Amino acid sequence: MTTNTSRFDAVLFDAGGVLVLPDPTVLAPLLDFYGGDASIEVHRRAHYAGMRDKSREGSLEDEWLVYDAAYVAAVGVRSADRSEAADVLNRTRTPDLWRWPIPETLVALRRLAAADVPIGVVSNASGQVEGSLNRSVCQVGEGPFVSVRCIVDSHVVGVAKPDPTIFDYALPYFPNFKRSRIAYIGDSVAMDIRSSTAAGLHPILMDPHEDHAGADFERITSVDVIADELCG
Repeated sequence: MTTNTSRFDAVLFDAGGVLVLPDPTVLAPLLDFYGGDASIEVHRRAHYAGMRDKSREGSLEDEWLVYDAAYVAAVGVRSADRSEAADVLNRTRTPDLWRWPIPETLVALRRLAAADVPIGVVSNASGQVEGSLNRSVCQVGEGPFVSVRCIVDSHVVGVAKPDPTIFDYALPYFPNFKRSRIAYIGDSVAMDIRSSTAAGLHPILMDPHEDHAGADFERITSVDVIADELCG
């Protein structure tokens, strides 16, 4: 169980960039055609490069052109092909492709669950996130993966970040905890940090490559950091 000396009583997670990534086993061969590096690690890095630039531009949820440009550059697509490759990426990276589970996050989630830390998911999505997570990461209640209290999909509830009221659909599952003692981990400054701050939660940015050094909010390189703090 969590203890009185812990900073947090519960943890909420964004899905994309924290639990799962756009599937690199699909995107790697897609961009290899344009000279891109096909390695999983390079594509993992490319996602956070895209989110870095998206955050710097203040891009909202439906604005992905900056992300696509940064992604293809990060995987090493040839300069002359980057515009076309970014367009192809934009048309290929559908909501259903956000399905590749981050291995170290899976380990950390299991540690948190084993320590009885209350956890849940709040994500901007297109109605697919619960079904996708149920196949490889977590489910509400008992099942083959980590048990969580809730999975909130913006499309299903009709409210999307940066509107902080999206958290109102998750917080009833955590009725005994102060908002300030619930951590929310996401990978977008514009979407996740701002919305969770406005909701009164404790915002934490997933920043595995230190892309946001000097920021005035908490950052972690992996969910292991929170698992280490809460699980000992």
